[in-house]
This record gives sequence, C-alpha cells and structure tokens, in this order.
Amino acid sequence: MNTSRRILLAGMAGLAVAPTAMAAAPAPAIGDATVAEERFARMIAAAHAPDVTCAHQAERYADAHWPDYVVAARAVLEARG
Repeated sequence: MNTSRRILLAGMAGLAVAPTAMAAAPAPAIGDATVAEERFARMIAAAHAPDVTCAHQAERYADAHWPDYVVAARAVLEARG
C-alpha cells in the first residue's frame, strides 16, 4: 500500500470516529500523547490537509495541526485494541 493511500485511509478512519470522540472527550493533553497517538494524529491531520495532493503541504499542515487530532487518534487506536 503506498503512502498516499495509507494517509487517506487513516483520515477516513479518523473521520468515522472523531465526531463521537470529540463530543465525549475534553481538549487533548498534548504532553501525555504516546508516540503511536502522535504519529496517527499526524497521519489523520495530513489526510485532512487543504491540498492533500501536495506532500509538502500535507506534511506542513500535519506538523501544525496534529494536536487537534489526538482525540480522534486515541479513539481509533482504542477501537482497534
């Protein structure tokens, strides 16, 4: 599976779980995010970048906005476990 397809699928998984997770959880505490949660949050953020076709743009968006997606990443990782 190539990287762009993996990012897109992760973003879709984040969208599927995010609405319920955002309503149930308070604002994310960035300091206690695990490495897996941070990486998955970055992947979900990259999938939601305004111009996902440009890898550099998606990477910059993910670097700036990954804390917004920690709750969704936690929900997806907990659902998998």
